[in-house]
Amino acid sequence: MSEVTLTLALLLGAGFLAAMAGRVLRLPSVTGYICAGLLLGPSGLNLVSKAALGTQLGHFTQIALMMIAFGIGEHLEFKRLRPLARSVGLIGLAETSGAFFLVAAGALIVAPLAGIGEGAWRFIDYLALALLLGAVAVATAPAATLHVMRELKAAGPLTATLMAVVAVDNGLAIMYFGVVSSLVRSLIGGGESALWAMLAGLRGIAASLALGAATGLAVDFTVHRLKGRGDMLTAGLAFLLLCGELARLGGLSPLLTGMAAGLTVVNRDRRDVRVFRVINAFEPPIYVLFFTLAGAHVDLGDLTTLGGLGLAYYLLRGLGKMAGAGLGGRRADAPAPVRRYLGLALLPQAGVAIGLVFLIQGNEALARFAAVITPVVLAGVLFSELTGPLCARLAVTRAGETGGQREKAADENNNGPPEPPAEDSGGFRLVPWTWPRLVPPIDPDGVVIFGAAHPATIAGLARMAALLAYHHGARALAVRVVEQGARPSAANRSRTGRLFEQAREEVRQLGLDLAVETVSAENAAAGLVLAAAGHKTRAILLGHPLTRSPQEFQRVVDTVAREAPCQVIVVRLVGLLHTERILVPVAGDAELSVLSHVVRALAEVGPHSVTLLRLLPSEADETEIRAGQAALEDWADREGITRPVSCRAISSESRLDTILAEAAGYDLLVMASSPHKRLSRLFFGSLAEDVAQRSAKPMLMVHEHGD
Repeated sequence: MSEVTLTLALLLGAGFLAAMAGRVLRLPSVTGYICAGLLLGPSGLNLVSKAALGTQLGHFTQIALMMIAFGIGEHLEFKRLRPLARSVGLIGLAETSGAFFLVAAGALIVAPLAGIGEGAWRFIDYLALALLLGAVAVATAPAATLHVMRELKAAGPLTATLMAVVAVDNGLAIMYFGVVSSLVRSLIGGGESALWAMLAGLRGIAASLALGAATGLAVDFTVHRLKGRGDMLTAGLAFLLLCGELARLGGLSPLLTGMAAGLTVVNRDRRDVRVFRVINAFEPPIYVLFFTLAGAHVDLGDLTTLGGLGLAYYLLRGLGKMAGAGLGGRRADAPAPVRRYLGLALLPQAGVAIGLVFLIQGNEALARFAAVITPVVLAGVLFSELTGPLCARLAVTRAGETGGQREKAADENNNGPPEPPAEDSGGFRLVPWTWPRLVPPIDPDGVVIFGAAHPATIAGLARMAALLAYHHGARALAVRVVEQGARPSAANRSRTGRLFEQAREEVRQLGLDLAVETVSAENAAAGLVLAAAGHKTRAILLGHPLTRSPQEFQRVVDTVAREAPCQVIVVRLVGLLHTERILVPVAGDAELSVLSHVVRALAEVGPHSVTLLRLLPSEADETEIRAGQAALEDWADREGITRPVSCRAISSESRLDTILAEAAGYDLLVMASSPHKRLSRLFFGSLAEDVAQRSAKPMLMVHEHGD
């Protein structure tokens, strides 16, 4: 197929679909991309021609290589690495050397036995192949490892060391490759001595670092003066691509120059990392092309003869990483979990390894080894991407550094052996009420209802309902809904009694009274609506589900909000509930109207501070921002909010990202829920629900009556 545009469309589309299918099967995206390329390439449907692989699409590979290298440099921040410099240095050298020497030795033995070279290769050719495979084996995939660490909320000696080792690992891999490629060219060329070749390799490394540092300085000098992201992306890419081309013309390593450029930018005193962010946003389609092109280079026919070498590469690389990390950890006097488990977490391999393969393909002196190295390394990448994250998870779990394990250990240290919990706590804790007790109304005017369904949420709901009831001059009412027609049992009565007593105790701490009621109804929504109809109900509070599915819970919320005579407030209780610092983001005046009672209720009790945040379009100028802030201040005055209220207006490229960033400094989020329902919500979305899914903060989502 000669049309490059159509080829690009096929590669992007197939890579996207394969990645989506892989996620359903819980496979890494890289695996899907490589398989898609394999399907489209000469070994599959042959929709991507060898001409396209060889020349027409090569520039996308060069762009991807520079982006990968630049991103590696961002993780080499000296201030972050300095506290662990000795252990990271020893472990990094040991595990990279272990992978290099074991893979090289194994390849030197297995390749002749597998019939590679068909009798035409000399020992020197097998040695060159072994050295190149050893150099590629050094590389690690940081993205897969970092994803596992974040998912497990890992922290501890192993995690800290792992993050630092992963950061330096690929830098060492690129340096290994620079020296080895010079040595291999000397071996197969029969010219200069090996020592001279190694010195030439070191000179090349020094020159690459110098070119990269100069590029990094130019990027930093230019980008920090720019405001628009488009300008930053244009300037950053221009410098990086120029750097890569200068490296190619000078016979230097584009990976090493790109890494040095990123390292220079991130270690400058001003540490302006915006250029990394804008380039990250540009990366996805380039990376899809990069990995699908890598898969398209694989010749399935070669796998029949190279299967043994591929298996040896995968196994020996893993063994070298684990043995080297253990040895380096002992030399560095690292903690036992680091010595035992760090190697397991270093198994993933992807972008840098494939980038080194492309460099081998593009080097005339080394290209004849590419037919062997490409399928061997890609097979190793596929296996490592499948097993690597599992091994990283196993390492962190065995080291006892997952978030759940740390919390359990803390509980055991503080309270002795824990009693088995009757129900999932959902990770929520409520700060005891230590402020002055409130004075209950003499003649309560109405009720604020909350559902008494789960012991993990009952205390938090009781407190929020009591605060709202105090504002309205009403009483908090706990409602327990039991299934209509169900036979009463002692167990159910006991459970209901415990829930009511838990709620009473919380409300009593505030100095207020609690009413309780049991309602028999077809379902929870019908029961709450029935209870609301029997009282002058000011609001209904629902606890975010711990066991009910999100879809089922949303149906309950929609039903109650549609049929109840008052506002419905969904209370999402996660983490540690404070109410001192409250953030109220709004995008329009209608949302302020919905939130009025809740904001006033929270502002008038305890040492609470409220921040009203108006989100304006990204193109808003200073005049519009000042006007937005003034409008919030006028609204607070009209509502009679007497406590200090901070009013801010900011322009936002992404409302979700802005709220998540701002929320870091607050204890509680209060938002108006989208009025859209069902298909309308599917089309327009709900900002409040998006925030609830992404934020780790407690949150109130207010639904207007009739929504």
